[in-house]
Amino acid sequence: MRPGELWDYRELFYFLTWRDIKVRYKQTAFGAAWAVLQPFLTMVVFSLFFGSLAGISSGDVPYPVFAFAALVPWTFFATAVALAGNSLVEQERILAKVYFPRLIVPTAAVLACLVDFAIAFVVLLIMMLVYGIVPSAAILTLPFFVLLAALAALAVSLWLSALNVLYRDVRYVIPFLVQLWLFVSPVAYPSSLVPEPWDAVYGLNPMAGVIDGFRWALLSEAEPPGPMLAVSVLATGALLAGGLLYFRRMERSFADVV
Repeated sequence: MRPGELWDYRELFYFLTWRDIKVRYKQTAFGAAWAVLQPFLTMVVFSLFFGSLAGISSGDVPYPVFAFAALVPWTFFATAVALAGNSLVEQERILAKVYFPRLIVPTAAVLACLVDFAIAFVVLLIMMLVYGIVPSAAILTLPFFVLLAALAALAVSLWLSALNVLYRDVRYVIPFLVQLWLFVSPVAYPSSLVPEPWDAVYGLNPMAGVIDGFRWALLSEAEPPGPMLAVSVLATGALLAGGLLYFRRMERSFADVV
């Protein structure tokens, strides 16, 4: 793939992204409400079991808001990885017939999930208003954490989508991987529970920095992200660089193998 080729195919990029958005809600009873139902119901379960029964502290922030502020970026990441990880296999007819930069396919799937993110984010703002939480000037950093979440989702998806073309059992691994990743990310609990010598290692999980950053940017009582965020940024960059190299290496064989 030569430099600037993605720009040359920008119309296809737009078409695939818009098509992914429409297909997700086609012939669904609740439509775009699914973007809210999934994180909201998960928040209710977490509030009951982790907030009330387990008594996990959320500081001065009400636990429902504490959990939902993490579930909004997490649901975006999980959905993007699930869809983009299977995107090449699902587009096998196009891949076998027409040439275009294959990177467009998983990237379009990730971008399409931003619509769900925006809908869920509006609900989060309403919850904050109900609980009387007013964000500080730190909210100006929020676009950075959205970008970091998108890059992390793309990085993981490049590896999984390329591997999925070669080994079809990867599609069965993706749901298990996403489910496991949820519990090793500070969604239901604060990252402060991780002992200090291990917080940098914990930051190797890109979503640890994203979730901590979201809470800090939106919830004025939350602690600012520390060195763990820097580790998460570096981990995301390394994962993305490796994913791009591996994806580019395997790209020529996609049409033959898929």
